[in-house]
Amino acid sequence: MTGRIAIAAALACLGGAAQAQVADLRAHDALRVCADPAAVPMSSQDGTGFENRIAELIAEKLGVPVAYTWFPQGPGFIRKTLRAGLCDVVIGYAQGDEMVQNTNHYYTSAYGIVTRRDSPLAGVDLLEDPALKGHPIGVVAGTPPATNMARAGLAKDMRGWDLFVDRRVENPVGDMLAQVKSGDLAAAVIWGPLAGPLVKADPELQFTPLLHETTGPRMFYRITMGVRPGEQEWKRQLNSLIRRHQDEIDAILRDAGVPILDDYGKEPKT
Repeated sequence: MTGRIAIAAALACLGGAAQAQVADLRAHDALRVCADPAAVPMSSQDGTGFENRIAELIAEKLGVPVAYTWFPQGPGFIRKTLRAGLCDVVIGYAQGDEMVQNTNHYYTSAYGIVTRRDSPLAGVDLLEDPALKGHPIGVVAGTPPATNMARAGLAKDMRGWDLFVDRRVENPVGDMLAQVKSGDLAAAVIWGPLAGPLVKADPELQFTPLLHETTGPRMFYRITMGVRPGEQEWKRQLNSLIRRHQDEIDAILRDAGVPILDDYGKEPKT
């Protein structure tokens, strides 16, 4: 029994050292942000993305500057940035992903349908709507709406774009929006925070969130900030900042054109 206690004590010490090592990775003289340099309109190396603006807000409240580690968001993004200790927070990360420790969510948004405002499909708000059948519809392969579209009998109408791309050289969302505008696509089903701000700037297009889906994967997701597992104090500090400055964060999102929903993804947040 004594041996077991000694082993347990040693493991506890190692665990404590590991926790301390994780905590020591965070910088205190800057808000070190992991971000994609070309995930417009969310993050951009020129600082114009709405996640850049949220980072500036958080840094201002902390009294430090923002410092970025830029890396294309795809396979290896978290491992080579946050987990490598090169940065301390990802400003936008879906709740529940095991690669990071999530803060409290600071907004909820949904996938939706982009059409021309003068399109006969402009009133569609459900993927099971029979009006969609027989029309070419853009979607990013591997995303939740692609599954729902296949279940709704739209597989032959889907035009797919890759999920993981280097957006410095490829622009799936921009390509889909351009084809909707030109008429090459009748519609595109896109994540709201990507489509909303871009559609806001184009009077010929509209974005309709998918709030009424009854089958398949859900279309709405809560977005958090992501930190390293084990960094409880840092997570609590960010949670406090989110809570105290939620109105300012909401104002940034709304100004950008991000569709913000209630916590259940049912209605626009008021």
